[in-house]
Amino acid sequence: MFESLTRRLQGVLKGFRNEGRITVQHVDKSMHEIRIALLEADVNFKVAKAFIADIREKALGKTVLQSLSPGQQVVKIVRDELVGLLGVEPSQINFSKSPPTVILLVGLQGSGKTTTAGKLGLFLKKQGLSPVLVSTDVRRPAAIEQLDMIAQSIELPVFSDPSEDPVVITKKALQFTRNGGFDVLLVDTAGRLHIDSDLMAELGEIKRTLEPIETILIADSMTGQDAVNSASRFDDEIGLTGVILSKMDGDTRGGAALSIRSVTGKPIKFVGTGEKYEAIEPFHPQRLANRILGMGDILSLVEKAETVVDAQQAEEMMRKARRKDFTLDDFLLQLKQIQKLGPLNQILGMLPKTGHLKNLSSINVTEKQLRHLEAIISSMTLRERLNYRIINGSRRKRISLGCGRPVSEVNRLLKQFLLMRKLLGKGLLGKKLPNFSLLF
Repeated sequence: MFESLTRRLQGVLKGFRNEGRITVQHVDKSMHEIRIALLEADVNFKVAKAFIADIREKALGKTVLQSLSPGQQVVKIVRDELVGLLGVEPSQINFSKSPPTVILLVGLQGSGKTTTAGKLGLFLKKQGLSPVLVSTDVRRPAAIEQLDMIAQSIELPVFSDPSEDPVVITKKALQFTRNGGFDVLLVDTAGRLHIDSDLMAELGEIKRTLEPIETILIADSMTGQDAVNSASRFDDEIGLTGVILSKMDGDTRGGAALSIRSVTGKPIKFVGTGEKYEAIEPFHPQRLANRILGMGDILSLVEKAETVVDAQQAEEMMRKARRKDFTLDDFLLQLKQIQKLGPLNQILGMLPKTGHLKNLSSINVTEKQLRHLEAIISSMTLRERLNYRIINGSRRKRISLGCGRPVSEVNRLLKQFLLMRKLLGKGLLGKKLPNFSLLF
């Protein structure tokens, strides 16, 4: 997520951190590089221009120039301005005082509305609410069936009706939700390949019928400025209360996230971070700004860990590491637990890129690689798994032949195991990651 922008900004700010004195020339050169990084990330050019102007003014202010650590002051300014772009405070879903709460999901075709409806429904279900899903997309083939399949897989009720009139469907769905005592009605509306008058007329009529407390645009973050432009049009035509950015896990630039709040004035409420229905997160501006600047997002990481990690098992693993009893079997078990949190590169992206934690970038395991690691460890004898020190060259060749993986992968696995064991033994992860350190 935002890899290219993160890399560029970290390079610029690294120069500031090493400076004992800030000059006008230094600031101007750095602002030029940041501006290029933002434009390459597909940030709206007006937003980028205002962002740079604000940073430059504050970086050349009296407080910074006379500071004992001006470089750190500039880093703080950039971080604060990023937070300002993203929205400062997280925006929560608003709920009706008298249920049900109606949430209208709108957007262009292909933006991920139907999948996001399921993700949001599952998120609300985990919060103790009882949502109902309904699709009003009577034009797209199998749109209603797709929502039915999603609802079945996450065990949520879905309302369907044979009518081909979206307004009639929504009226009946609202009555069904009230009579059933459900808390939330999530309405998945039709989309188009582009914004047109028919689409807006239909959405306007549905909105007048339901009077939703939330009208949320589902925007594909990978489309950059197109997502920002469509958000502006939807807001002008029907009025939005917020935005959900889908496909954030595939967005290496970040232009939509950094522009949409400034251009539309509407908050980002959630982001989609993967294909699984659990892969949706509340949007936290300060946490995302920290991640973009390589400062990590420990709070989100701990929140994720608390939902999927067996605390007792994790505690036992940490005790083993401190006693130097952490084995290759334990290593594989921990990697499997980490995989439950999502793609490992996303998890590692939440760690601060400082000190010894930089080394964790080498422990990057996909699901396919995890199966290979499991095959390698399974090819070892019990004695080898309990005592890695006896695995010499000839044993590595035998293990390689047994699992069908090259010797280089066996060597890499042992290096990763030793790195994790070393960090655990020294308690380095424990100092940085209070509860989540138990995963490692």
